[in-house]
Amino acid sequence: MKFAAFALAASALALTATADTTDSAAPADDTAAVSFTVEQAQADPDNWRAVDPERLFIFNTNKGRILIEAFPEVAPKHYEQFAAIIRSGDYNGTKFHRVIEGFMAQGGDIRAINGVGSGLPNIEAEFTFRRNPNEMPLDYAIGNREDADGGFINGFPVATRPLWLAQDLGNETIQSWIPHCQGVVSTARLGNDENSGNSQFFLMRGYADHLDKQYTAWGRVIDGQDVVMSIKKGPDGTDGVVAKDPDTLEFTAVAADLPEAERPQAWVMRTDSELFASQITEPGRPHVCDLPPVPTVVAN
Repeated sequence: MKFAAFALAASALALTATADTTDSAAPADDTAAVSFTVEQAQADPDNWRAVDPERLFIFNTNKGRILIEAFPEVAPKHYEQFAAIIRSGDYNGTKFHRVIEGFMAQGGDIRAINGVGSGLPNIEAEFTFRRNPNEMPLDYAIGNREDADGGFINGFPVATRPLWLAQDLGNETIQSWIPHCQGVVSTARLGNDENSGNSQFFLMRGYADHLDKQYTAWGRVIDGQDVVMSIKKGPDGTDGVVAKDPDTLEFTAVAADLPEAERPQAWVMRTDSELFASQITEPGRPHVCDLPPVPTVVAN
């Protein structure tokens, strides 16, 4: 128990909430949300894409199922390690030990369960990535494409340096990153050590811009955000530590490892499609984290 308590305290050193933490925007209650079906998505590849089962992570909790799509291109080392831990089964039985209302739910403390941790080395930080706008353009740019500082790629929210800056500097690539919007999955670390991420992750329950470019975001919840929001939070004044009866991550898997008939299948609306563009009704240049989640349909 002493070892576990140390792990919980240490993991909380760097990841802090601030007054900038906000709840993400959602469609207004008086506006009927457009619903889509699996059959529609399957029949319309111009507007929908199937999620690669190698990138689809299944988190079964005592509160329900969470489906996460990973984005290996933006954080390949983190994708490789988290996929390996998921496949190992070491997450099974771990707790959501630190949960703050409107901020995030943190889990993955394997050391608190087995006393030794994941057995894998810490991961070098991948806070940002560089993309060639010709090879990885913004599917949907918020505002003029030349000066857009945000948009979507493959359904993921992306913040970026503007295209004109790279052109002025003669650079072929642009610094970009996944902002910590509600639903984003990111990596916990210790104190000021940028390269101390290992097995612990956190699921965003609100937008926290102070985490951007300070923590490695590598995925997003595509189904089960309601489960994320229902995870038991820590009492006020405890920095979110859930000391009594925390919720549990009971089982994890990579969808590709399950028999095809048993695995969930997901389709995400293509963010380079006219259908997606028609869903954006917010005026002006809203921040990407203030836009509603990209529509997803799930079978199984």
